[in-house]
Formats: sequence, structure tokens, C-alpha cells
Amino acid sequence: MATRFDPFQEMDRVLAQVLASDRAAATMPLDLYRDGDHYVLHVDLPGADPGTIDVGVDDRTLTIRAERTARTDHDVQWLAKERPVGTYARQLTVGRGLALDRISATYADGVLTLTVPVAEEAKPRRIEVQHGASPTSIAASATAG
Repeated sequence: MATRFDPFQEMDRVLAQVLASDRAAATMPLDLYRDGDHYVLHVDLPGADPGTIDVGVDDRTLTIRAERTARTDHDVQWLAKERPVGTYARQLTVGRGLALDRISATYADGVLTLTVPVAEEAKPRRIEVQHGASPTSIAASATAG
């Protein structure tokens, strides 16, 4: 039985596989929600080495980095290699009113969770109104001119 080999189709397949891997490596899906007086950010980092995860804040920019290293078995013949490797990075510009110096982070089951508290000055507060105080009278003096 003869098989037909189309080099352009094979090159297209390889190129699509490479581009899909690059796109997948560049993405870092996340969920963000507010729960009371803090925000919670869940970031998917499947297979990332916990020692490579880096979270930093510079002014109003939150940066998350992680790395997934390639498997280096030399005696294997790959039949499919679709899992992306490399460095994941994502930057988020955050608004004012957050306590960025009190962010906490945990990593479990491939998910990085950041908890960002709302700053005290940004929390809603009630202002007490005084009742029953006697009004202060203001006397105006008129000068004849």
C-alpha cells in the first residue's frame, strides 16, 4: 500500500503545533472576585514548579511569573508533545484602595491563590451625626461707611 507524503501538510501541522504551544504557554487563565473586605485571585499554573513562582508588586502593577520545565528524558520517542513549557508571566494593573503590602499567596493543586485586602481608608465607614447640640450663634457686625 502506498502512502502519499505531502511536505506542506506536514509543515503546516508542525507549525500549528508549535504556535499552539507558544500561545498556551503565554496564557495564564485567572478568576477574580471580591469577598467582603478582600479580593481573591485564582491563577491556573498547572505543572509549574512551586520554587519558580514569583509574585511582585511595583507601584500599581502586580506581576506573576512561573516556569514549567521540559521533561528531559533522552531515551524516549515522543508520540505527542502538546503540553507547553517555558515561563508564564502576567501583569495586572491594580486600582487604588488595596493593601498591596498585605497580599498573601498560596499554591495548591496547580492553582495560585492571591488574597488582596482592601485598604482601611477605602473601606466604607459610617459617620456618626451628633444630635441635640445647641447651635452656635454667629453675630454679624455692620459698619457704616
